[in-house]
Amino acid sequence: MKTQITELFGIEHPIIQGGMHYVGFAELAAAVSNAGGLGLVTALTQPSPEALAGEIRRCRDMTDKPFGVNLTFLPARNPPDYPGYVRSSMAA
Repeated sequence: MKTQITELFGIEHPIIQGGMHYVGFAELAAAVSNAGGLGLVTALTQPSPEALAGEIRRCRDMTDKPFGVNLTFLPARNPPDYPGYVRSSMAA
């Protein structure tokens, strides 16, 4: 199937995995990507930016297909290290 989504992301099927806290690990993202969709690693499931970088590397080891990283920005009294998560996702 060819759509604007498949063209934009270089995927086979116009299916994008939602960011799912506590389950959006490399295994799920790679499985979705390997099946032709766009898998997503959920950033805030990881305890730190460094752990996110490791999870992205694990996903790259499991698939040669496109995948993404979901980072949800929520208001919080003590927010996570959002800049660190962004840097880790770009550097991994």
